[in-house]
Amino acid sequence: MRWMHAAGRGLLVVVVLLAGYAGFATQPGAGDPKGRGPMTLVTAGDLTDYLGPLLDDWNRGRPKEKVTLVELPDSADETRAQMISELRSGSDRFDVLNIDVAWTSEFAAAGMISPLRPGRFPLNTFLAPVVDTATFDGRLYAVPYVTNAGLLYYRKDILERAGERPPRTWAELARLARTIAPKYGMDGYAGQFLPYEGLTVNATEAVHSAGGSILRDDGALVTVDSAAARAGLDFLAGGVREGWISPKARGYKEEESRQAFQDGRLLFLRNWPYVYAMANAKGSKVAGKFGAVPLPGPSGPGTSVLGGSNLAVSSHSRHPESAADLIAYLTSERVQRQVLTKGSLPPVRASLYEDPALIRAYPYLPTLRQSVLAAEPRPKSPRYDQVSLAVQAVVQDVMALRQTPQQAVARLSRELGSISRKG
Repeated sequence: MRWMHAAGRGLLVVVVLLAGYAGFATQPGAGDPKGRGPMTLVTAGDLTDYLGPLLDDWNRGRPKEKVTLVELPDSADETRAQMISELRSGSDRFDVLNIDVAWTSEFAAAGMISPLRPGRFPLNTFLAPVVDTATFDGRLYAVPYVTNAGLLYYRKDILERAGERPPRTWAELARLARTIAPKYGMDGYAGQFLPYEGLTVNATEAVHSAGGSILRDDGALVTVDSAAARAGLDFLAGGVREGWISPKARGYKEEESRQAFQDGRLLFLRNWPYVYAMANAKGSKVAGKFGAVPLPGPSGPGTSVLGGSNLAVSSHSRHPESAADLIAYLTSERVQRQVLTKGSLPPVRASLYEDPALIRAYPYLPTLRQSVLAAEPRPKSPRYDQVSLAVQAVVQDVMALRQTPQQAVARLSRELGSISRKG
């Protein structure tokens, strides 16, 4: 299973048909006075087949609360659309949903998921920033299950040959991408620049890295019209103007950009942690030849956007007791270890990032921990889908050099203001 990788690919959208739990703020469901019973776990695609054995373990121990796995299309947009359609209809088909972290505020504001009691879950054992992705309007509406943060992958062999270190700043990245990559017939830098959720992520990272923001934390105030936001967009536009971001990169999503790096066509790549194992796999042209560091910023390490998935419970859940038990099981340290070792997904438990055996097997864990701890959520809004579409459209024009960063932030401020006033 791959979880929509924070922007699209790494989401395991899980929906669990359950019934009642004392850990929820809602009352037990009508299906069972004690709120317990069988469940259905719905996912956007378990591509690594690690989830089945975890659910088998659960089912052996709780035969009266059996979980059945149902997989939705391997597309964030399609999965989200199917989930929302069911929830808005009042259907109790979906009970526990493992939703992209960016959807939590939208689902919570629409009353589609129930608030949770924080004391039911060991949130203090999680990496601190991931918990923020599960809250809205001061309340906990989900429990983090998988996290993600962007990393800068670089060709270690080429930089060493040139006597250079991996970049820590935008200026260093631009200089190396502009001067070294052409000597090896490579493109300099790529992220996920096709107009889709990945572009929202890349643009938000640039804005945050420069010290700016797009919306206030509660989503009620538009903050994007700032010098910092202009600087962030100018970083991306400058790469296009100066040629170290190739025109091809404006058509990349996660997999296209990974393949370009893995085929030896890129010197630097911004992508999610899943790339590490794939680029080191047998047959990869860059196996053993690359490293990963935190994303650069204007004067030092930048700010990644948090990706991953959260487990939430439908407001129409019939069995909330079983639902909360399953959430606790899936976020336990034992299962979280398997999320990493069997599913190749970044866990939310902080202790796993300091485990010597895991670090030997996954050398990028300390870097990923550093990136997650410095990361920030995407803009929180009850109308996040509209916010993301507006960001994509404006940044697309910036990277096509049709608008200046100054024009873009003014336009985006107007459009987001209009969105925030709706409803």
